[in-house]
Amino acid sequence: MKSNTVILALGLCASFVTSSALAETRITYKSAKTGSSYYQMGVQLAEAMKAGTNGDVIVTVEESQGSVQNVMEAKARGGDYVFTTPPALVGLAQAGKAMFEGKGDPKFDEIRALFPIPSLTMHFVMSADSSVTDFAGMEGKTILLGKGSFGATEGEKYLKLFGLEGKVNLAEVELSNAVPALKNGQIDGFVTAGSWPAPNVIEAAASADVVVLSLSDEQIAETKRSKLVIPAGTYSGQAADIATTSLPVAAFTTTAMSDDAAYQLTKTFWESKAAMAEDAPWWKGVDTDLMANISTKLHPGAIRYYSEAGVELTADQQ
Repeated sequence: MKSNTVILALGLCASFVTSSALAETRITYKSAKTGSSYYQMGVQLAEAMKAGTNGDVIVTVEESQGSVQNVMEAKARGGDYVFTTPPALVGLAQAGKAMFEGKGDPKFDEIRALFPIPSLTMHFVMSADSSVTDFAGMEGKTILLGKGSFGATEGEKYLKLFGLEGKVNLAEVELSNAVPALKNGQIDGFVTAGSWPAPNVIEAAASADVVVLSLSDEQIAETKRSKLVIPAGTYSGQAADIATTSLPVAAFTTTAMSDDAAYQLTKTFWESKAAMAEDAPWWKGVDTDLMANISTKLHPGAIRYYSEAGVELTADQQ
């Protein structure tokens, strides 16, 4: 009788372990380089998902070269893949345009949105020693744009728009090395796109005298991006507001993800957002109004949550 009890107990234990394993959802979240605001957001989301689902959702944050790479990898990833990018890039990938020209793939049509996250904010950071206070002053200076990221592509576009193409020296250094390179005088400035306050800009401003350039209203109009004002005092030594540009960003997956997983991720995100905002101010600007910036289709699991929450969706999102 005793041996039968032991066998029964072992059987129940094995059954419990099996059911727990089946209940657990593992997600890979790919966003940006370590040290960026978007990587830190990923870490926050991972912690929020684990806490909000009692450990049923385990999110692993994976470093990325940027938004373009994130979209490209959607071709080969499975149902556990979540990534961030501006909705506009998904549209370009599906149309095979711009940086996706000649790289089209039917898999891009399977990309589906989950929820919005803080917008990409352009930062043009110059050392005080460079004496640069506006874009014209960047001529002849050494600037780090990074490689493969949206910030690098956008920064290159701005240099061209403002007459600086071929007039600045572009440093062949990874964006992750921007702050030490600036401190060591290897570069005069760097360009980064991250929701404010951006960690690498905080680090640069705290460890060296820097100037974050403002754009004029005319320059902002030329970029065809939205104006965003970073309040004075956001960064060390920042005495005045900084006028710059921003671009909406969202979290995406593909139709390979199960409806239940997409529902759970979306629901937990919105229910955890207020708590995340207590630790990081960039979450305070995220609300359901930002859903209007998502121009692509939403995942059916996400649609289920928004329907329950009474969030109105457009015909294109469904």
